[in-house]
Formats: sequence, C-alpha cells, structure tokens
Amino acid sequence: MVDYYSVFLSLLGGLFSTLMMSIFEFPFWRKWGLKGVLEWHENQVLYSKFFKTDRSQINFPGLFFLHFVNGGLGGIGFYFLLTLVPFLSTMVFFVGMLYGLVLWVLTLLPIHKPITGIDPFKHPFGPSPAITSLIGHLLYGAILSVLMMLIF
Repeated sequence: MVDYYSVFLSLLGGLFSTLMMSIFEFPFWRKWGLKGVLEWHENQVLYSKFFKTDRSQINFPGLFFLHFVNGGLGGIGFYFLLTLVPFLSTMVFFVGMLYGLVLWVLTLLPIHKPITGIDPFKHPFGPSPAITSLIGHLLYGAILSVLMMLIF
C-alpha cells in the first residue's frame, strides 16, 4: 500500500534537493551563461518548444518550472525505489549518490545533444559544464538521501 504522506514528503525532498542543486549551479551560470549549465539549457530549449516562446530569450520561470518538476518527480522515484527494494534503505546515502549519478547518465547525457545541439563531452567550454552538471546531480542525490533518511 502506498503511503501518500511519504510520497508527498519525497516530492518536497526532491524539490528542496533541486533548489540546492540550482544554488550550486548559479555561479556557473554567471560564469558561462545558459549553455554552461547543461540541465538549464535543456529546460530552456524544451520550454520554448512546448510553449512556443523565443528560444534566444532566457525564460527563467519556464526553465525552472521544468527543472523543479523533474526534481520533484525524481524525489518520488527515489521513494519508490527504496520502498520496492527495502534492503537499499540500509544504505540510503550511498544509494542516493548512485541515484544522482544514474539520473545524470540516463536522463541528461543521452538527450542533451539532440535537444541543444551541443555534445556535453565536446562542449565549447571544455569538460567543465559536464563536470559541474555531474557534481550537481551527485549533490541532488546526497541531499535527497539525507532527507529520505527522515522518512525511512
């Protein structure tokens, strides 16, 4: 049976973890602009396609809307992972870090070039945006795991 209160807390945990990830990424946006923060760049392009807005004009409400939807859903996904595979709840922090890595590998890397036209491993700014994005996702997983320890 689904514990809806825990699902709601997981959503909030995902949103908070996304906020912390975004705060971490903010200085890199100031340094490199939108193309230097991989997930923000993807969300900008997707938002402009979905809502037919000008792709060249940064739409912070739109890109952060998508960023936080993804982060909130990621929190719920992590809850269901821990619920469906109970032994993972004995090592939540490690699993959270691995979850952040898996999210980066499965949801960012394969779609970044098709969406933005920029290969994250052949980025005009070198490896730094990919490394920043990876660290951001590991941070997301670490914070989410600490918050999930309060639930499990």
